[in-house]
Amino acid sequence: MGREGPLAGITVVTLEQAVSAPMCTRTLGDFGARVIKVENPRGGDFARHYDDVVGGLAAHFVWANRGKESVALDLKSPAGMEVLHRLLDRAEVLVSNLTPGSLSQLGLSVQDLEARHPDLIHVGIDGYGSGGPLSHKRAYDLLVQAESGACAVTGSPGHPAKPGPPVADVSSGLYAALSVMALLYDRERGRRAPASVTVSLFDTMAELMGYPLTYTRHSGVEQQPLGMSSPAVAPYGAYPTADGQTVVLGTTNDREWDRLARELLGRPDLADDDRFRGNAGRVAHRAVLDAEITAWCARHGLADVQDRADAAGIGNARYNTPGEVLAHPQLAARDRWREIDTPAGPVPALLPPPVIDGYDPPMGAVPALGQHTDALLAELGLSEREIAGLRERGAFG
Repeated sequence: MGREGPLAGITVVTLEQAVSAPMCTRTLGDFGARVIKVENPRGGDFARHYDDVVGGLAAHFVWANRGKESVALDLKSPAGMEVLHRLLDRAEVLVSNLTPGSLSQLGLSVQDLEARHPDLIHVGIDGYGSGGPLSHKRAYDLLVQAESGACAVTGSPGHPAKPGPPVADVSSGLYAALSVMALLYDRERGRRAPASVTVSLFDTMAELMGYPLTYTRHSGVEQQPLGMSSPAVAPYGAYPTADGQTVVLGTTNDREWDRLARELLGRPDLADDDRFRGNAGRVAHRAVLDAEITAWCARHGLADVQDRADAAGIGNARYNTPGEVLAHPQLAARDRWREIDTPAGPVPALLPPPVIDGYDPPMGAVPALGQHTDALLAELGLSEREIAGLRERGAFG
């Protein structure tokens, strides 16, 4: 049997919707924490209803909510709040990403939590952080990616695009999980760390935009998006091959460019051309290099291009669709897929990225709405009569 998870014994209560907070808490659960997901009895997390492709369940929800226990509570009722506070009495962490002002309206502001649960770590994920002109606004992944400039550096000139994965949501969730671990570590050392931390989607995306923001500040140049390329380095991009595939080739320094020109393309004249000796020159003459590489790749099949690139020490990849990634040999050879239970039956799920020697992530089931309510109430020591009383008072909707 594998070792216990690093966060075994830690209980996380979460008031969450959609992606950012669910990714935070799923990550904590992957490291062994117990995650109790408190949901509205009237439909629960709205991500449950985005689609029904996983045997009637939504793909977003199945992806971000494995290994959690679902408790259905009506937090607009005093009885529901009473149960929530009893859960928080036993928890180390509260994670939330409700709309601006919702926690205060529920009596769960930072000051309220400090007074009633002084040892509780609270992580709030919001859209724009407090104290600014946009702080009151709702914030979704696309909206924040647009506001932060990420869409302007994605796509192609005149055709901005949202990066496909929900980068703002996922990255904010991971920063939030990292914050929880840092605060837990501080307390393990006997230090009274701050009990509250906030992570905003906008601040997260501004951080991820570090390179283009720094470049524009100091150059005055608004770099244009380049599709499957990068404004920072050249050559670096996607090229069709003779067999109808697409190879992605990349160089990150002058030595790699020299090898690509001499050993891969067989063009020492390009390697010796003063225009291309430094990266700045190659970026300025990107179109010339792309034309040469495109013509060469069009004469060779994908396997041949990749074999030659590997031999020359040139970074390369195959352009894949999601359907092709499902059958990717790298995932299969490394046994990265597991089966998890869901209300619709078992489905495949990827292991979390961190590989910890001797530790098998729990890969628990995706919960049905309110599935664990009765069990958790019993665990809190409530009798059947007390549970019936709470039900009559509207605790469970």
